[in-house]
Amino acid sequence: MPSRIRAAWTVAAVPALATALLAAAPLTAPATAAGPDWSARPAAGGAGGPGADDRPYFYLEGGPGSALRDRLSVVNHGKRPRTVQLRAADAASDGAWIALAAKRVTVPARTRADVPFTLTVPPETPPGDHPGAIVVSGGGHEVRVPVYLRVGGRTLAALSVEDMKVVKADGGAAIHYALVNRGNTVLTPRLAVRADGLLGEVLRRDARTLPVRLAPGRRVRLTEKWPGAPALDSVDVTLTVTAAGGAHAAASADYTAVPRGVVAGAAAVGLGAAGGGSAWLLRRRRGRHRRPGVPGTGPTDGGADGGAEGGAPVEPARETREPAGTASGART
Repeated sequence: MPSRIRAAWTVAAVPALATALLAAAPLTAPATAAGPDWSARPAAGGAGGPGADDRPYFYLEGGPGSALRDRLSVVNHGKRPRTVQLRAADAASDGAWIALAAKRVTVPARTRADVPFTLTVPPETPPGDHPGAIVVSGGGHEVRVPVYLRVGGRTLAALSVEDMKVVKADGGAAIHYALVNRGNTVLTPRLAVRADGLLGEVLRRDARTLPVRLAPGRRVRLTEKWPGAPALDSVDVTLTVTAAGGAHAAASADYTAVPRGVVAGAAAVGLGAAGGGSAWLLRRRRGRHRRPGVPGTGPTDGGADGGAEGGAPVEPARETREPAGTASGART
């Protein structure tokens, strides 16, 4: 990894470097060229010093208020001049931290152009990782060269697992969830999965590295496929996520799997029971009808049946009054 940089180089110095913008050096074209006829990458021998020829990204480190510098190489492998556009992008300020010496460069055939730039860290910047990129586009092709900034100070590695749910999918189930970086350093999370059913463990996946780099404050939605999930079971699924620096988070969700045949059978049984109850109620209501002309067959004022079942009249209840001044149950 390139060594640390603590250069005190201000943005005002960028225009002065414009004269050195096209530090052209003849190149030997590759025997076979796949894709576009140009490429962009960190300049050889830049922030990494002599011999840093194969840097996959820029890595700069400094404190709040510092200004860091490096160079981007645009290589034209073709036989004609190539014009490309350059712009900076970062998560915090849409590229405002990075100042390029030029935003449009024309590179002669089979030539490399080195474009200087500065990255100025605002004084109020919190410690931790602050990723960005330099975007180069031309000829219908676009290349993003990552820029990783590490601001000195105490770092915090923290993340959370949110919005977890398990749903039925083709041939099994799918576990949907979101990861959120709650700290101030870039995280590469590792995921472990476990599921326990009514009869014990039904799924166990040891921790593996996810193909995700989470910048501070970034939220990403992911899906874990689960082919062969139980067709009939009540399962508790747990996700455990870890990352370097002591970051740790876990979340659980319930999943109940019921085959369609079981659901259809239960529905049929329920409908049958409901239908049987309705028929019984209908028969009972029909049994309460009285024949015309038979005393006690009409309804009472309250809307209930006026007689006992079978048409027999109901004898009205007799009211019994106790003589005044005697105890209840005693007669004079």
